[in-house]
Amino acid sequence: MAVPSPDATEKLHQPINGVQEMEFDPSAPPPFKVADIRAAIPDHCWVKNPWRSLSYVLRDILVISLLVAIAVFFRTTSWVWPLYWAAQGTMFWAIFVLGHDCGHGSFSDNPNLNSFLNEKTYKTLDAPTKLLRFKIPFPLFAYPLYLWQRSPGKSGSHFNPYSGMFNPNERHYILTSTLCWALMVANLCYLSIVIGPTLLFNLYGIPYLIFVMWLDFVTYLHHHGHEQKLPWYRGKEWSYLRGGLTTVDRDYGIFNNIHHDIGTHVIHHLFPQIPHYHLIEATKAAKSVLGNYYREPKKSGLIPVHLIDNLVRSIKQDHYVSDTGEIVYYQTDYRMIGKKME
Repeated sequence: MAVPSPDATEKLHQPINGVQEMEFDPSAPPPFKVADIRAAIPDHCWVKNPWRSLSYVLRDILVISLLVAIAVFFRTTSWVWPLYWAAQGTMFWAIFVLGHDCGHGSFSDNPNLNSFLNEKTYKTLDAPTKLLRFKIPFPLFAYPLYLWQRSPGKSGSHFNPYSGMFNPNERHYILTSTLCWALMVANLCYLSIVIGPTLLFNLYGIPYLIFVMWLDFVTYLHHHGHEQKLPWYRGKEWSYLRGGLTTVDRDYGIFNNIHHDIGTHVIHHLFPQIPHYHLIEATKAAKSVLGNYYREPKKSGLIPVHLIDNLVRSIKQDHYVSDTGEIVYYQTDYRMIGKKME
């Protein structure tokens, strides 16, 4: 049974020509199917060009290498480092997005190429992680810990090929990923001896933290913080289509192109096999079918500072969903934030 949104209790538009019109209910079953959306998207949007995909990898690697060269050359100039950290952390996030595409198979039709470049990631949130999420700098600690042993109350490790998280036919991929991680750690240890731990921390450590902040920031805002509370579904109320439609697109201003249009998240959720360089066109084509089920993202200036308000407001308000009900909305844990229930 549907639970009404806290913000949508018997809301009505003002009468238009004497006719009272109900406000759009985001939890209502959509009047279209996944196939209808698919049919609206041009055929060429589904085509994966491995050379074009690889060109983005090359672009990102060249920018990362150039930033390292500039930082090393000007390493005694103090004002260079903050600019380098911000830029390099953003580029780490950009190339991570391409690895994310490989995990979805949207990089190319060649599974071996996707596997070679792949970085599988998983997203989760449950009650025991509230302390990490709201009380300490979550991005600095939770993500690395999560990769090692997931969230509190959940078993498995992203580094263990025999973890229950993975199917038996995926074990060789996990083994490859774990070996690559081990080689990277070994390489970092070697570099710390060659160039010193301080320079390595400046060149890699701090940008890595910036990257994780981007990961947390973007992932959070694609699933939280919309101006109108969006439903979560359970049981018979959940469907692939309804789940995908309650994600949120975002405009990241100058960063849209840098991080490969990750803000086109609704169509990415529904059709993860579409390459990132076709997502904008696919989203525009799908709008005619989606109607009110698509929430147009607020346009950003050069820097997406408008998203800070969404983030802060959501962190203050969206803490948990009820254990009962098949259509639920985020609620506020007033005890956790030290306030009496309103």
